[in-house]
Amino acid sequence: MGRIVGNLGYYTLRKRRHIAEVNIRLCFPNFNRTELQRLVRRTFESNAIGLFEAASSWFTDNERFRPITTTHGLHHLREAEQAKRGVILLGGHYSTLDLGGCLFNLYSEAASMQRDHNNPLFNLVMTRCRLRYCAELLSKDDLRGMLRALREGKSIWYATDQDYGRRSSVFAPFFNIPTATLTTTSRIAKKTGAVVIPFSHFRNNRGGYDVYFGAPLPDYPSGDDIQDATCTNEVIEQAIRLHPDQYLWLHRRFKTEPDGTKHRRYGGRR
Repeated sequence: MGRIVGNLGYYTLRKRRHIAEVNIRLCFPNFNRTELQRLVRRTFESNAIGLFEAASSWFTDNERFRPITTTHGLHHLREAEQAKRGVILLGGHYSTLDLGGCLFNLYSEAASMQRDHNNPLFNLVMTRCRLRYCAELLSKDDLRGMLRALREGKSIWYATDQDYGRRSSVFAPFFNIPTATLTTTSRIAKKTGAVVIPFSHFRNNRGGYDVYFGAPLPDYPSGDDIQDATCTNEVIEQAIRLHPDQYLWLHRRFKTEPDGTKHRRYGGRR
């Protein structure tokens, strides 16, 4: 069903298809036209499958996923939790976004940063469903709540891979492209002493899921915002390369450029 919906989106959502094409062309410049279109189509399929997976995580028993989920590097999380320093789970916007929280909950608990939906009814349903597997939901702007949770030794899922403009950002390479990257991760780690652990989750070709916990980032934060932003971008890039089609190429990751222009890469200027 996800593949069918994804293919419909590929043909009908021309604006999103164009955004995905631009992103993938920038990140994989060696792709020929056939390879690019193949990945764009698979991206639509993967993100549509993700909608059905999100519904499963919201409305079914999460334990059904345990037999088909394999963890990698879980000891990194266990060691960080035992140290009671607080854990920042450095994630990305993969197509298994909501399901990833459900899968994490099979092994531990974490709070999550959430951007509220514009539709109040949908936002209410989304929030209540996510609280089934999130220990706490915090607004994406609730930095005080995030600091409090980390100082209490809790884990926080946090994704920095979206373009919020020049404010609170530096330009660091992401697929060798200078990209507006939030400095929030390193600054919060510095204030709280939290451990930063790479966290990613993907569906595999065996009918199940793989959840990855990386080793804590060494010498992080370094005190250099660009160096730290480069480090977080490298972590997310490495995860994307495992399953490129399962990344959210449909959003304007490169809309802000170092010279201050916006959307030029996507066919506009603002």
